[in-house]
Amino acid sequence: MKEIGFIGLGIMGKPMARNLLKAGYRVTVFNRTRSKAEELRADGATVADSIAEAAKCPVIVTMLPNGPDVRKVVLGSETAESADRSADNVIDYAAPGTLVIDMSSISPVVSKEIGAELAKKGIRMLDAPVSGGEPKAISGELAIMVGGDEKDFEEAKPLFDVLGSSALLVGPLGSGNTCKLTNQIIVAVNIAALSEGMVLAKKMGTDPEKVFQAIKGGLAGSSVMNAKMPMILAQDFKPGFKIDLHIKDLNNAIEAAEANGSPTPLASLVREMMKELHEDGNGQCDHSGLALYYQKLTGTLIES
Repeated sequence: MKEIGFIGLGIMGKPMARNLLKAGYRVTVFNRTRSKAEELRADGATVADSIAEAAKCPVIVTMLPNGPDVRKVVLGSETAESADRSADNVIDYAAPGTLVIDMSSISPVVSKEIGAELAKKGIRMLDAPVSGGEPKAISGELAIMVGGDEKDFEEAKPLFDVLGSSALLVGPLGSGNTCKLTNQIIVAVNIAALSEGMVLAKKMGTDPEKVFQAIKGGLAGSSVMNAKMPMILAQDFKPGFKIDLHIKDLNNAIEAAEANGSPTPLASLVREMMKELHEDGNGQCDHSGLALYYQKLTGTLIES
């Protein structure tokens, strides 16, 4: 598995592809904006002119914004019903036995649909979304949640070990994205609660920095708090994971929950906060920018 086609070089995809190159993999990269692919040429990547060219590799990794994007790249159309099918895709050019590893965060329903179509051509698939944002993508310490066949997972494990600090097979195809949607609900609610509590501290005249230091080792402490509180204190919302992308994930989570009769009152509330931030022009901010929602409500900055 030393030859990989990597499709999608955004905030997450580019550092992930770079880490594979550093680990000695032969990586052929493709991105709609070619300049992003060209940036990796100096790292040793081969730049493909088309999806079809990248699809000729025995292993294909996709890292794309949402389900319609993955479906279009892999199957040639954004929806199952679409008659407008692109000739530049994975399914028509990948050889039987190829392993497609979709590391995008999409609906598990879409993962299963894509996997079923690939299986008709003898092409295998894992859904393997990640958590950790840009910093962990750069450091190679992502948490990777995988759905699919156990033999395919074991084959892909050395690749996952380059990209992440943990990789766990959660269940059959679609389980990886089910796990990721669960993760995204928990992260979103954590950031909202952190912002809400710290605004209270500030308005009551207590230094949020000292509150953070006092509570981070206790039950309220979390990886979310440790990663996001310094950004909030610095009022630095440069995106590691954008609010708009988190809205997409919560949309997928809530849609899946509704289809399965699972309640999502907290996720739905935080999604509305994020939608308001989007309307205010903050959709490209990091999701720690949920603090901006509370700061707007109160006119109070969360800072020392």
